[in-house]
Amino acid sequence: METSRKRAEAPLRYCIYARKSSESDEKQAMSIEAQIREMQQIAERENLNVVDVRNEAKSAKSVGVRPVYNQLLQDIEDEDIQGIITWAPDRLSRNAGDLGRLVDLMDAGKLHEIRTHGQNFRNNPNEKFLLMILCSQAKLENDNRGKNIRRGMRAACESGRKPGMPALGYAIKREGSRYRGACEIVHDEERIHHIKKLFHLILDKDMSGREAWHQVTSEGLRTRKGKVLTRSMVYRILNDTFYYGEFEYPKQSGVWYKGNHKPIITKKQFLEVRKRLATYEKSKWGAKTFYYSKLLKCGRCGSGIIGEEHIRERKSGVKKYVYYKCSRYGGKLQCNELYIREEDLIDRISEYIDAYRDIDIKVNSKIIQQIQMLNEINKIAGIRTVLEPIDYIKQVLVNGSGRQKAQLLKCIDKKFFLQNGEIFLGKNEEK
Repeated sequence: METSRKRAEAPLRYCIYARKSSESDEKQAMSIEAQIREMQQIAERENLNVVDVRNEAKSAKSVGVRPVYNQLLQDIEDEDIQGIITWAPDRLSRNAGDLGRLVDLMDAGKLHEIRTHGQNFRNNPNEKFLLMILCSQAKLENDNRGKNIRRGMRAACESGRKPGMPALGYAIKREGSRYRGACEIVHDEERIHHIKKLFHLILDKDMSGREAWHQVTSEGLRTRKGKVLTRSMVYRILNDTFYYGEFEYPKQSGVWYKGNHKPIITKKQFLEVRKRLATYEKSKWGAKTFYYSKLLKCGRCGSGIIGEEHIRERKSGVKKYVYYKCSRYGGKLQCNELYIREEDLIDRISEYIDAYRDIDIKVNSKIIQQIQMLNEINKIAGIRTVLEPIDYIKQVLVNGSGRQKAQLLKCIDKKFFLQNGEIFLGKNEEK
């Protein structure tokens, strides 16, 4: 009884709570510092016992997303704080969940008072009812704002303007105020010719997406932030219908609009690009092994050589080709080394081995055992010719599997280089 009497006689402990939202209609709202200053003046004028000042920059339209506010309610629940001073009711709640929790704390006698710039709300039916009306009005404003935004976006789509930032190669040209002035989607002269060339490299030069990517990035195509485009970004560009004048909004909604911007290709050309990109088979990870990638280096820039499998539609049917080319590792986009077909690669290596039979050959014990076994079989069969390591390698290059060929080529104590579309031998740097 003594403790309850002392608690009742003690002054209420107030917390000043300020919030600044990112919501569009509050761009002109008071800053957090100004709110706190006004609340402190109220506390001084009314001689209120302020024990804490808290603030955060979070929207109040969703439940449970404000950590500072959630802790404030918990402190009220624990009876460490009995009153709140804030600028307006909508600083506390713009949703039914937070509003219900505030009223529950009042009903439980733990939240004694909410003071705002113009009104006070105490634990009585009339003032709680007014608090609920004002916070519900704020929620209604939120709901209407969402409807207005969606209506505005739909109107923009119907007028031919896609909401948000346009595709790379286009820019927004505004007239008048930044927020109220009319806007138009125009070509970004710094990038649009690169984007247009990207499509035509595939249409006219029969390049793959990867080859076209190397070409346009080496010629200076960059993002709006000045960064080099990744290959995935280029594929997104090549699959974006915006460039022939149509767009879907929202994405995957099935609702299409015709843009009022100037397209850079026709729909027929766009579909042809999509068709050609589809002919380059995208194998699953590890499904295709390029055995000779680690055996060669670029003779022009020193990067590694990588393999690519292309699928072409010919009159005789679908054909598969494997090419080896410079990886341009480390951002060496300026390297223009030519590619070589896998069949030609093996032929050139075989010619080198045949022409330079005095090449030093380094073989492991397993290969030596295989050669010795073959020589023993030849001896039993009455064949006097002794099989040399270089002859064994030539036979495998002609008749062996890809893995066998790659393993044997590692035995040569020199490094193969690709330069001008040809293969030549150099010193093995890994020795």
